[in-house]
Amino acid sequence: MYEQFYGLTGKPFQLNPDPSFYFGSRQHRRAMAYLEYGLHQNEGFIVVTGDVGAGKTTILRSLLSKLDPAQVVAGQLVSTQLDAEDMLRLAASSFGLRTKDVEKSELLLSLEAFLVATTQQGKRVLLIIDEAQNLTPRAVEELRMLSNFQLETHALLQSFLVGQPEFRRTMQSPEMSQLRQRVIAACHIGPMDLEETRGYIEHRLTCVGWKGDPQFLSGAIEAVFQGSSGVPRRINSICDRLLLSGFLAGKHELGRADVEAVTHEIHDETLDSSGPREGEAAPTDAAKDITRRLRPVAGAQLDPKSLDDAARLLTRAQSDPIEERLTRIEQRTDAIVSLLQQLLDALRPASTKKQIKP
Repeated sequence: MYEQFYGLTGKPFQLNPDPSFYFGSRQHRRAMAYLEYGLHQNEGFIVVTGDVGAGKTTILRSLLSKLDPAQVVAGQLVSTQLDAEDMLRLAASSFGLRTKDVEKSELLLSLEAFLVATTQQGKRVLLIIDEAQNLTPRAVEELRMLSNFQLETHALLQSFLVGQPEFRRTMQSPEMSQLRQRVIAACHIGPMDLEETRGYIEHRLTCVGWKGDPQFLSGAIEAVFQGSSGVPRRINSICDRLLLSGFLAGKHELGRADVEAVTHEIHDETLDSSGPREGEAAPTDAAKDITRRLRPVAGAQLDPKSLDDAARLLTRAQSDPIEERLTRIEQRTDAIVSLLQQLLDALRPASTKKQIKP
């Protein structure tokens, strides 16, 4: 909704990773350099770690978008507490191999044959594992064993392991000593500094046609940096809510006070626990108050279910992990935008509605 108000061609601060918005901060350039170095080495393991929302998946997708499929065959999987055999089957499946009702010994033979055939075609095989911190020690050991596949003196498989900081602790454990010997490069993505945060915000806005509207007044970027600690996903969350708030208030200039207001709002939503979750009996008193105040504005033209759902989302509990909290923030924003669109449609004169496409 705010995209049209500010003359933007798209949503600049979506939470989902998008390689077209890749921003090369110092830390991200370093991580990308390690990944590209690993590709040229064509062997061993590259390990990249970073906090939740640091941009690890965006870097991966940006790298994958640049790979030539005529030279590199890449398989990717997201680890969710995988044990050894499950990891092996998902790895094989990512390369298009049949895994259903196949014994492990046969699966290993099929995978080796695939790796040999691909190498003989002059291609390299790359396995990318995201959320590597969820791998069990047995799964990590299975990966190490896969790295033993060779054709003469050439390694047949290279792996990128990307995960949260706790994966670094896993790698330092005594049972990982053999895997550490196969790691040819490792790096950690930390938060951005103030100037990089400024560049990141301007970069994402420029990607969707930003021409200086909205204008960030003195202190606004600093407030975003302070509220996000320089973590890209948190920056996205704050800036997305900031633009929505600016649109609702009809503002084309956004200052420190505006940023601090939405930062406090997000903080309250992710920490407070005052409302029932979806499926429970009724909205809280706060949700009922929202419903009571908004329904008379548009009368019967406003969908009661949408109104109640939006009100409940505004006041529901937030005791989930941070990943789920951020998802719920985005859900709330969508619910608010949908509700406001209904209000605008309900208040718009009938003659105007006929001229405007939904």
